[in-house]
Amino acid sequence: MSGAGAPLLSVKDLSVSYGSIRALRAVSFDVFEGQIVTLIGANGAGKSTALRTISGLLRPESGSISFGGRDIARVPAHRIVEMGIAHVPEGRGIFGNLTVLENLKLATYARRDRQSIPKDLDSVFGLFPRLRDRQNQLGGTLSGGEQQMLAVGRALMTRGRLMLLDEPSMGLSPILVQEIFKIIKDINKSGITVLLVEQNAHMALRLADYCYVLETGCAALSGTAASLLEDPRVREAYLGG
Repeated sequence: MSGAGAPLLSVKDLSVSYGSIRALRAVSFDVFEGQIVTLIGANGAGKSTALRTISGLLRPESGSISFGGRDIARVPAHRIVEMGIAHVPEGRGIFGNLTVLENLKLATYARRDRQSIPKDLDSVFGLFPRLRDRQNQLGGTLSGGEQQMLAVGRALMTRGRLMLLDEPSMGLSPILVQEIFKIIKDINKSGITVLLVEQNAHMALRLADYCYVLETGCAALSGTAASLLEDPRVREAYLGG
């Protein structure tokens, strides 16, 4: 993958297993600063496993993960957040018994620039006006789309350089999917690099700069998103021909 200088995130020969099941097999990919990179593939291809390993929730069997030139493969998850990687997990993972505002503020626990937090809250509420209207509402009472907005907003509150997004369109209506993808583009334009896992391959390829196709734990194809959008193998397998 081409890019200016060294990659912000570099994954090399990463292998991860769940017990006796090998989820990733020597997978390598790079993410350069300022880009949107997407991982696509069938269910069980290892996409979510890759994100969970980068964010420190899973330990790799072998291989390396470098972020900003530092090896983070065995760094604890909370330290990885402090280093600048924010993870929006599949299923959102918000705290249903906390208010919207409490969910957002919880993400700032490790920040030292406390004086900037009110400004960042305003930015999140500017991006997601519905969250401003519901800031005192319990997270568990929000709609699916609102919960996804809250999950993304919470990740933004960490002030990370890289956002890992796992299936942001899952369970959302087509109109909300369009809205969420527009917001991802806006987030990227604001200077945040994005690594996106997404079942909606067509939307992901239209949004991303670069793409890696995972098949049964291996990186089977890679290229610019525009080129893979036209690749007959990708079109047949993931885009309906």
